[in-house]
Amino acid sequence: MQSWGRQEGLLAAISLLLLAWEEVCTIEVPLDLKQPPTIIKQSLKDYIVDPRDNIIIECEAKGNPVPTFMWRRNGKFFNVGKDPRVTMRKRSGTLEISFRNGGRPEDYEGEYQCFASNNFGTALSNKMLLRVSKSPLWPKEVLEPVVINEGAPLVLACNPPPGLPPPNTFWMNSAMLPISQDERVSMGLNGDLYFSNVLAKDAATDYSCNARFLFTHTIQQKNPFTLKVLTKEPYNDTSSFSSVNHTDSYSGRSVPETTPTFLTPTGTTSSKMVLRGEQMLLECIAAGVPTPRIHWFKKGGELPTQKVKTENYNKTLRIMSVSEEDSGEYVCRANNKIGSISHSISVQVKAAPYWLEKPQNLILAPDENGRLVCRANGNPKPSIQWLVNGEPIESAVQNPSRQVVDDTIIFRAVQTGSSAVYQCNASNEHGYLLANAFVNILDMAPRMLGPKNQLIKVIENNRTFLDCPYFGSPMPELRWFKNGQGSSLDGGQYRVYLNGTLEIKRARTEDQGTYTCVASNILGRVDNQVRLEVKEPTRIVRAPEHLTVTRGSLAQFDCRVKYDVSLPITVTWTKDDKPLSISWRLKKDEDSLTIPNVLESDEGTYTCTVSTELDEDSASARLTVLGYDPISPSNRSTLLADRPEPPRDLELSDPSERSVRLTWIHGNDNNSPITEFQVQFEENRFQPGRWQNLSSYPGDLNSVVLQLSPYVNYQFRVIAINAIGPSRPSRPSPRYQTSGAPPDVVPRGLKGEGTKTNNMEISWEPLLDMEKNGPNLRYIVSWRQKDMSQDWKNVTTTLARHVIHNAGTYKPYEIKVLALNDFGPGPESSIVIGYSAEGRPTAAPTDVRVSKIDSTKTHVHWAPVDPNTIMGALKEYRVHYWRESSLLKGLRVNKEVKTKGFNASGLQPSGILTDLIPYSNYKMYMKIVNRRYEGPPSNTVEFQTKEGVPGVPKFFRIKRWRTDTIHLEWEKPEEPNGILIGYTLKYQTVNGSQVGHIQMENFPPNVTQFTLRLPDRSTHYKFFLSARTQVGAGEVYAEDSPHFANEAAPRRQIWNLTVEPNSNYADVSWKHNFPTNGSEFVLEFTLKSNGTVRSVPVKHQPPIKLAGLIEGARYQLRVYSHEHHGISSEYVDFETLAAYSKDQVDIATQGWFIGLMCAVALLVLILLIVCFIKRSRGGKYPVRDKKDLPLDAVDQKDQDGSFDYRSDEDNKPLQGSQTSLDGNVKESDDSLVDYGDGDSVNPHPPCNRGFILGRIQMAADVEKFLFLNSKPAVEGLRYMTPKFL
Repeated sequence: MQSWGRQEGLLAAISLLLLAWEEVCTIEVPLDLKQPPTIIKQSLKDYIVDPRDNIIIECEAKGNPVPTFMWRRNGKFFNVGKDPRVTMRKRSGTLEISFRNGGRPEDYEGEYQCFASNNFGTALSNKMLLRVSKSPLWPKEVLEPVVINEGAPLVLACNPPPGLPPPNTFWMNSAMLPISQDERVSMGLNGDLYFSNVLAKDAATDYSCNARFLFTHTIQQKNPFTLKVLTKEPYNDTSSFSSVNHTDSYSGRSVPETTPTFLTPTGTTSSKMVLRGEQMLLECIAAGVPTPRIHWFKKGGELPTQKVKTENYNKTLRIMSVSEEDSGEYVCRANNKIGSISHSISVQVKAAPYWLEKPQNLILAPDENGRLVCRANGNPKPSIQWLVNGEPIESAVQNPSRQVVDDTIIFRAVQTGSSAVYQCNASNEHGYLLANAFVNILDMAPRMLGPKNQLIKVIENNRTFLDCPYFGSPMPELRWFKNGQGSSLDGGQYRVYLNGTLEIKRARTEDQGTYTCVASNILGRVDNQVRLEVKEPTRIVRAPEHLTVTRGSLAQFDCRVKYDVSLPITVTWTKDDKPLSISWRLKKDEDSLTIPNVLESDEGTYTCTVSTELDEDSASARLTVLGYDPISPSNRSTLLADRPEPPRDLELSDPSERSVRLTWIHGNDNNSPITEFQVQFEENRFQPGRWQNLSSYPGDLNSVVLQLSPYVNYQFRVIAINAIGPSRPSRPSPRYQTSGAPPDVVPRGLKGEGTKTNNMEISWEPLLDMEKNGPNLRYIVSWRQKDMSQDWKNVTTTLARHVIHNAGTYKPYEIKVLALNDFGPGPESSIVIGYSAEGRPTAAPTDVRVSKIDSTKTHVHWAPVDPNTIMGALKEYRVHYWRESSLLKGLRVNKEVKTKGFNASGLQPSGILTDLIPYSNYKMYMKIVNRRYEGPPSNTVEFQTKEGVPGVPKFFRIKRWRTDTIHLEWEKPEEPNGILIGYTLKYQTVNGSQVGHIQMENFPPNVTQFTLRLPDRSTHYKFFLSARTQVGAGEVYAEDSPHFANEAAPRRQIWNLTVEPNSNYADVSWKHNFPTNGSEFVLEFTLKSNGTVRSVPVKHQPPIKLAGLIEGARYQLRVYSHEHHGISSEYVDFETLAAYSKDQVDIATQGWFIGLMCAVALLVLILLIVCFIKRSRGGKYPVRDKKDLPLDAVDQKDQDGSFDYRSDEDNKPLQGSQTSLDGNVKESDDSLVDYGDGDSVNPHPPCNRGFILGRIQMAADVEKFLFLNSKPAVEGLRYMTPKFL
């Protein structure tokens, strides 16, 4: 008793607390705010799939950060990455199980559950029982013929194979026609065919039961039954159904009559259990002669007629959506003229759990209170279990601000960091319910979620809703005001909903105006405006009337409308509820539809529908067409019809300020009635010579009043129109000038915005020519600074704009405008709020810092700037960040500066900087940004991202060198994301759909190759390679081993990358084995001087011209696949050519080169002259036969180190030379002058062909030598020249 008293006291205290707490409304959290995951899509609990398709198990969730997903199968962790057939969609938890490469869907049957997690909690899906649809074959069986006496009952068993889901059954004969069923013969719920009594005509050999399997769309047929009926008298088919009364079938056939008995169910009583919400099927099939009839009733009550239906000739009772009230005892009674029998079915309604109060998401501010309630009912009563982030709340980390009391969790003074997802599981023996509800701890000033300054148009007297979606934490208080004055709107004809919507129960004209919704909490205040315009309803004031006309005459339906002139209307006509095509024969205007020369096919119901953007009205009338009347003057079909003659004798009368009467005489209609007159006008002030349509009138009029605009000098003409077409225009009428008037319209499009510093430009749309109404049109524009109690300032201008200078920086102004002419001012526009130009923000965010740094993201915090320093509307806090370097030495990085904007507000704003590269040094600073400028930068913050898992290896090549060996090569990832500690290689044999056990090899980071010996040449492997850091293994690079002897297509590769550089571009070519069509590549080149990396996508085949290079620079280049980044070429280094400039002179223009060439030419000339002289004058050499002396095998080297270059002839000793004792010829020291003055004359001096060729060869060699050695070679020329000579 004491324990019960304490518990009762606790519950009472809790109740008082809950009554004292401020109720917090559950509203939707904008997705750009931090929040736990929410499951938004999942597969069915009982999920049956088609074995012929891939299996897709859905699990979608939202949250911020984006959730990650994990699966359990049969209560155990399901490693999606280990199964090559299973993939998970990106940014989703949906699983796709593919069987293209083999596998059995049955292997994946089981119970699946999805877990969606982020930093703030984990949400759970339902447990999804995955089963594969089955359509088993009918078991082989031999059916003996069924022999039975006429009048006896019979049941032909179907017993369909147990499919999943169960098949639909039906009975057919060999002609594929259904077995005829009636009160006597019918199929039961179990598929069996029941005969209340057998007749002789039932004898057949083809009673076949069929099973239709829905998933596989197949029908299987059971072996047919043969039914033989033993009868005492022959059966006469002509008398079988001579009467509706089936008892006549037994008349005079000596079939004994019997009292009814039940074929199903058996006995006198039975019971049935059905679940709440399902449909209940009760069945009674009786035997007897004559055939019994079935009747149903419920003991102690009436059958619920609204949801009860009898089927199968009253043998089946169906009750839809069963509830607890449907429990009780149901009785079926079978009776014929012999007797009756009853069967009682006791129905018990149980219930799987169903919600009474489902837990809802809870958004709380720090130190707020709240509660989650989970109330469910069922039969038996379900048990309630609470979980937090997928774990039982009993085993979760204790939270002092949380208390669980039965089906309620109470939160007191919650703190930041305690956000989580709570699950409520209500279960009993018939099923379970699982609901996720998160508790999100946020501290946020109010913000509006809907569009700003929305315009709402409604029809008068209609119920109206003005939306104002908002968000904030603590839950903001929302109030509505009209025209910025008075107390808040609530009560009477106004009602404010918790989601911010204001309801006006019946909108009236006086309800027009500007409505302001204001949301406020302790952190701030925000408002939004909605302008409401109440419009006059659209009504047809003159509806079409029923018409009866003769064929060939004219029919006209009126449809005159009253509507709000500010709303454009659309008038449409339908005939017999189908759109009416307005052809050349039909004429439609705003007030009527005209059908000339009516045909029989025109008969029908015509409906006029008038619609605006807000409402519509319609009216209908019937057109009846009578037969052709040969006497009717409208029958002119035997005459040739043509366009009408133009109207004539136009006259003007009844002049007034804005109207005049125009009268004309009809021209000849040329055997086709005139259906319409088109009045046109021309004016000579604004657009002289241009005729414009003014209005249209029915064809039976010849005098109309024209509505005109002021200050226009008109002349008119009229065009007649019949079924053939329009006439020529009439001759113009006399001119008529309307008097002037002040403008009628307000200039449209008024706005004010800054275009330059300290100014505000007010602009509007100028009035149209026909809206000016008088001469000297001008505009008066007025303005004053808002909320400053200033007088209006104004200026008159003929332009459609005016610039206010010295307007300050981002100051709000009230502006208005009106048009005026010499006749006076027009109406004034509504007041519009404009702003002067924004300035450059003067302050930078302070205290910029980072926290919670991991490998790819960090939290950024800063102190907000003073709103007065923004100098405009706050657009965002913009972070500029870049990767300064990698923590790995020698790794080049891209230092491109990136930006990210944050819209966070409040006293301690923060954001998350994502997509960072692990294990890197980063720098960042922050600026405040308005809609025009960025402010000064904040302090620069440096931080280091943590080590992460490495990227995919740069390449992974598998080569099959011999039939028994596979060689694997790879290269470290381009982004190691940390210190590599090694590589993991997993591999398994693959044989079709059969895979072997996974084997694993670990390698140190300096090993990048591996050789595997094959057991036989037919063995194929699948390899999985990943690099490792201390954090874990990175992305897997999967490859299949190549097939021997070209059994399969080779692995995709890129090779033989070549570069032909020029000054500012390079021609790049490579080879690959990708498909020619549709393959895309990326050229990645790095400037070695500063490490800048650029990428160029390529959609066509090589060679490619790579442009935009720097002249005389060194680059490193590679090519990789756009679809498969891991497939890449080797790196190639190249250097572009230096640019040609005016300072670089061609070698042919260099002075030293010109001098050299002149010297060479001079030497050749001297040689030629010497040869010529020697031939003319002879020489000092005696003519002796010494030409046959042996040649010197070695060129003689002078003492000064120069060489004597000689031809074969030169190696012969000269005439008169002395020979040494060893047989060598002693070279003469004589000069060329001596050769010409000797005593002995040589008729053939050494200037022969060999001599000359040798000297020419020598000259060429000297030239080459001098060219290669540049200037120093010129200095050596003087040493070589004497020897040469």
